[in-house]
Amino acid sequence: MATLIAELNELFAIPPVKELSPDVSGELQSICRLHSITPEQLSYKWESYSMKMGSEQTQLDLPTARAFKKDLQEIVEREARSKSHMRSADRRGAFATPRNAAKGEDVLGMYVQVDLGDKNTLLIRSRIEGITPLQQSTGGGNKRKATFDTPTVPKLSKANGMSSPSDGRSLPARTIQTDNQSVPFAERQNPSQIIETFNGHLDVHEAPIAPHSEPRVKLTANTDLKRFRYRPMAMHLSEASEILDDRIDEFQSLVQAHHGLDDSAFGNAAAQGTNEIIAVGRIASDSLEGKLNAASMVLELSRRTGAGLRVPLKIDSGACAFFPGQIVAVRGVNPSGEYFSVSEILNIPLLDLAASHQTAIDGFNERLGVIEEQDHSLPLKALNVLFASGPYTADDNLAFEPLQALCQKAEETCADMLILIGPFLDTEHPLLASGDFELPHDPSFEPDRATLVDVFRLLIAKPLQALTQAIPNITIVCIPSTRDIINKHVSWPQDNLPGKKLGLPKQAKMVSNPVTVSINEIVVAISAQDILYELRSSEITVGDESKGGSLLARLPRHLIEQRHFFPLYPPMDRTLLPKTGTEEGLATGTPMDVSYLKLGEWLDARPDMLIQPSALPQFTKVVENVLVVNPGTISKRKGAGTFAQMTIYPRKITVQERSQGAM
Repeated sequence: MATLIAELNELFAIPPVKELSPDVSGELQSICRLHSITPEQLSYKWESYSMKMGSEQTQLDLPTARAFKKDLQEIVEREARSKSHMRSADRRGAFATPRNAAKGEDVLGMYVQVDLGDKNTLLIRSRIEGITPLQQSTGGGNKRKATFDTPTVPKLSKANGMSSPSDGRSLPARTIQTDNQSVPFAERQNPSQIIETFNGHLDVHEAPIAPHSEPRVKLTANTDLKRFRYRPMAMHLSEASEILDDRIDEFQSLVQAHHGLDDSAFGNAAAQGTNEIIAVGRIASDSLEGKLNAASMVLELSRRTGAGLRVPLKIDSGACAFFPGQIVAVRGVNPSGEYFSVSEILNIPLLDLAASHQTAIDGFNERLGVIEEQDHSLPLKALNVLFASGPYTADDNLAFEPLQALCQKAEETCADMLILIGPFLDTEHPLLASGDFELPHDPSFEPDRATLVDVFRLLIAKPLQALTQAIPNITIVCIPSTRDIINKHVSWPQDNLPGKKLGLPKQAKMVSNPVTVSINEIVVAISAQDILYELRSSEITVGDESKGGSLLARLPRHLIEQRHFFPLYPPMDRTLLPKTGTEEGLATGTPMDVSYLKLGEWLDARPDMLIQPSALPQFTKVVENVLVVNPGTISKRKGAGTFAQMTIYPRKITVQERSQGAM
């Protein structure tokens, strides 16, 4: 009982609260006993329930816990009725195809501030995309306001599919009712509510009276974007196997250099022997189906060091988290030839931190209008960066009100940069997937001949064009997603969007997915693929789980240690991902092109900041000196979402740092 309560507290208690209330804990324990599931399995169900209902309605209190329990029971009953119906239909020779009802969500926002110590000081502010400013900017009352509104798109639902059993009888219509209906964006509760804050002592960026006359951001791509223009869906098995093998061999060289080991210290973990050796390989499962566990975990060796064999692992001591695709270095023996007994797990060396020369920082400070004698903590001199992740509209409409509100917020605060992460036109949106919708009248195209490019130009490019007219020197960065309909490059790693074809303004910069960019001296890594959710579902912990740290810190640490945006291999089966609102209900998942996995590697240095949108609860943490931000999505399936606002203060160089020459 004590172990069950401790696991529930670890999975469900939200810091700074460390323990659940007795009533809530009792309800969760009752659910575990009633459905014979573990706390970890219960947390997965809670995540799905939260995404369905939205965080506005899913604060974990006693009424919500009881509603959660009731929802699980209703799901079980529906599944039982469905199985009973199918069995009876089978006996009659009649088969009916059930239709999936659209689902949705609602959400809050967050406010985050973080201090990176001697590198830079960052202020992260994320809030509900209702975009109601916390502070009114002085002197900005007469500033011209751009119009971001798009004519309201009428909500059109596809006619219920008509299917008849083989015996000729018609099926009665089925109505699915939920306790939480979709909330119109204009009627959302608690707009601009702050959820979390770091470095609250720092002042928020102060909007100037008028937009800046020159761009204050120097954007540099640290990724070779041309390498992403490969032909997708042309993968060769030989190339894929070589890429996977090379990654193991590269990590072996890193481990050898970091720990000062001789070549003789390494060996074949699959070969029988009594001498202790070090083996480097990839974590995998001995079964193609089911989740990785301690019994099914094997170490996959490269062809150079272990002939490509797999050997079961037996962890004798210590605590460590594993996931499929993880490259590990282990010390141990294989006395019987049946399994490799691990006595020690060696650390993988981390990449060095990014550094900037003081002359470069002086140039950036001059761009911000800061002179050496001035106070570098002036909020007026700080950069104002907003970033958000799609989808950008709710499931029941194509009005894109959250995107318009975000553009309005960027104008009101005179944002220096706006980072937009896909999907923009989402393949998982019910209306787009069905094609059953109408567009507002626009003289630039004929409705009967409109393409998805026309839809993008009207609903997404138009608000961005209005924003650039209001703030001509803003920098907009667009990162695609594998869920984007308008991107012909369907696999990950993914090429950038065709900006000119989509009617985007010249201030919009198209980059790849993933990408690493420099915002002045700040190195920022961005990926649209939800690796955190897939790691959360695929990871196992061997040994004492309490030593593994918090979940939201452990998941990004995997990316930092593995030096990769998507270290999980193979990707999670998309049938196990949360259901979408489309009729099919099947998620897109990660269509990975293994031959080009190296495009997802971190090559030179650890970034200062990692922006990783995820379906997990939004958070901000400093992990291994990397600021990790999950801004959430700006629109949920049934309501409003979250975005992040970051204030970057100018970097002040000390006399000692000037003598060293680099920071």
